Amino acid sequence: MLLKDNGNIQEVKDISIVEDAQKLKMMLGSLSWKILTLLSEKEMYPLEVAKQLGVHEQKIYYHIRKLCKAGAITVAREAKKKGATARYYRTVSPAFGIEFPSGYRQIQNFCLLGISDQLQEFFKEFINKGTFDGKIVVGSPQPHGPFKTSARDGHYAAHLALFLGQFAKMPAEFAVKLDVDVKAEKEEKNNLILVGGPGTNLLAQEVNEYLPIKFIMQSSGQGFLLGGLSSKNTGRVYTSDVSGIIAKIVNPWDNTKRIIVLAGNKAVGTKACVIALTNLWKTTLQKYKGEDPFAVVIQGFDLDGDGKVDSVEVRE
Repeated sequence: MLLKDNGNIQEVKDISIVEDAQKLKMMLGSLSWKILTLLSEKEMYPLEVAKQLGVHEQKIYYHIRKLCKAGAITVAREAKKKGATARYYRTVSPAFGIEFPSGYRQIQNFCLLGISDQLQEFFKEFINKGTFDGKIVVGSPQPHGPFKTSARDGHYAAHLALFLGQFAKMPAEFAVKLDVDVKAEKEEKNNLILVGGPGTNLLAQEVNEYLPIKFIMQSSGQGFLLGGLSSKNTGRVYTSDVSGIIAKIVNPWDNTKRIIVLAGNKAVGTKACVIALTNLWKTTLQKYKGEDPFAVVIQGFDLDGDGKVDSVEVRE
């Protein structure tokens, strides 16, 4: 298949390989090429082709027989035309290519072909031979941790997983884990994608001190209080519910692994981070140069006024 990336969407089409020099010779030539171009766009019968190209019908029949013999075109259907049977022809493929026997090389990450270099670099530790290599960790829906909270942002992992499925195969083991299970099973030494902030995700609490932009966690008589996000680089504090961070750091329990954090001050902030990475990754990862740690602040917006975050901005 041929892959084309126009910046917004990726498109593919089938390609037929020509390995015989004689067949290739039969396909080449100015008139043969014009016929092939027409028949690649839609199926046509010879008289119709002759009229469109302004060429005698017998000449078109000659070239069509030659192209059929070369295997470049085929009969798509037959229909009655003025008491006779008209054969409609089409190309066997929307593209043709020449292939030589040698030159194949092994591809480690086949699923990453056509995916942006920036996106490949950001997720490179999480893709092993085309398969997702890591765990997506969400907060437990049961009251847990020092905040005794029930996570309400775990379902955002489904949207993230659909995004990852575009360029990574499904692993043999279940990829999504609750934070309490990861702690209990001691799976911290892995590539981890943490969905949810320290208020709902125990792993996000533990890596908070390693983040370039940290959640403010203050102790109180009732336990801990969250006071928003604090940036060491700019000194800014982000307290809005719809604010969050997308970060990538070296796993503090295993420096050969990485951790990606998608976390908001509230669940709606986590949603904004997931939207930013899946729908607007070109803007979100613009400053990522392959060096960890990395972090950006995300601000969510409700542009259509329905009470749901539908747009984001990168604040720093």
